[in-house]
Amino acid sequence: MMDAPQMSGVVDPIRSRIMSSVRGKNTNPEIEVRRVCHGLGYRFRLHRKDLPGTPDLVFPRLRKVVLVHGCFWHRHEGCPKATMPKTRRRFWEEKFLTNVERDSKNINSLQVLGYQVEIVWECETKELDKLSTKLLIFLQ
Repeated sequence: MMDAPQMSGVVDPIRSRIMSSVRGKNTNPEIEVRRVCHGLGYRFRLHRKDLPGTPDLVFPRLRKVVLVHGCFWHRHEGCPKATMPKTRRRFWEEKFLTNVERDSKNINSLQVLGYQVEIVWECETKELDKLSTKLLIFLQ
């Protein structure tokens, strides 16, 4: 049997309020990545609107960008945070598919412009030693 919200197309007001409060910039994982990069001695620009996808951190001199992706929104494969909501399944499948396609297009466009791209997943920001090593290897 289908859930009532799916049958009637009604949006749950509580979920709608929660989802509308999700930020796209200056998230906690992004701030952690900034702290680590700054601590490693690297300087960067934030959210350059003149680049495809408005990358989170841009290292212009190095021609490198770091994208900080939320595991849920960007579908981190194999991650427990990349869950599928139980209601309005078709809506979410389409939403996630367009997110992943847009990410791929933006990464390709950045690479065509000569930028190297590194993705840092939200779950990777919990272990700062590993994150620091990953970023140091990428930025050297």
